[in-house]
Amino acid sequence: MRTLTGITPSGTLHIGNYFGAMRPAIEAQAQGDCYYFIADYHSMTSVTDPEERLAHTRGIAIDWLACGLDPRRSVFWRQSDVPEVCELTWLIGSLTPMGLLERAHSYKDKTAKGISPNFGLFAYPVLMAADILLYDTHAVPVGQDQKQHLEMTRDIAIKYNQTYGETFVVPEPVIRGDVAVVPGLDGQKMSKSYGNTLEIFGEEKALRKKVMSIVMDSRTPAEPKPDADRNLCIQLLKLLAPSDVAADLESRLRAGGLGYGDLKRALFEHYWAFFARARARRAELLANPDYVDQVLREGAERARDVARPVIRRARKAAGLE
Repeated sequence: MRTLTGITPSGTLHIGNYFGAMRPAIEAQAQGDCYYFIADYHSMTSVTDPEERLAHTRGIAIDWLACGLDPRRSVFWRQSDVPEVCELTWLIGSLTPMGLLERAHSYKDKTAKGISPNFGLFAYPVLMAADILLYDTHAVPVGQDQKQHLEMTRDIAIKYNQTYGETFVVPEPVIRGDVAVVPGLDGQKMSKSYGNTLEIFGEEKALRKKVMSIVMDSRTPAEPKPDADRNLCIQLLKLLAPSDVAADLESRLRAGGLGYGDLKRALFEHYWAFFARARARRAELLANPDYVDQVLREGAERARDVARPVIRRARKAAGLE
């Protein structure tokens, strides 16, 4: 079974990205035929600085490789290195009803927030469908809030198949029901837009300061804290520390006698240790940019080996050759 994951080049990655999307996607490499692409075409609806786009694209490639994406076991490429996706966008877009695009939650949400509507934003689901259909994808892992994207892709594929004959594999959504919702440093969901993130890669002193600045209540170390399971540091430790360590710290906090300063220091040490291997791998990749370029170049060729017969099949079905 072939699965496909798109990665948005949107800047510095944080641990919410890691536990919510990166780790599940990387772990899937052991379970089947995995395709991962960096969606730099998609970024054009929001990023207009070319240097920023290039930097984000390279940064995402390095960070995912550092965190465990293995190009020997999967296919990893930059979206814009496979031009067939643009042709397929036109082929399927020519049959996509306006009403379907007008119902897209992401388009309505973004325009409601004041983002200027344009063709790229409106046609975003068609390009997304092309990303998926171009590689005969069987399954796409998505969160519940992204399910509509897959439903639209299925509708587009079915309409093309009904119009021109069986052409595309109709993909199935794989709903990630157990996606970790990682709390930010202020207790809200971790998000760059909230400014409450803990980055995967960053300068040790600055990250330590972030952790030590987490706001706690005014209870003294000696006071029992029966609500210890709701403590922000405990919630993060359950992700970053061995389970027995997190359980012990929670028990000590609940019983009383563990100060918040010591708790935050424990959180930082386990967080720093958790990503130590990834930091070391990232340093190696930064020192060898030619390797990163080679990975993306070879990944694009492997992706095109799959894309070319699909686009020929779609062209032939539509009477273009």
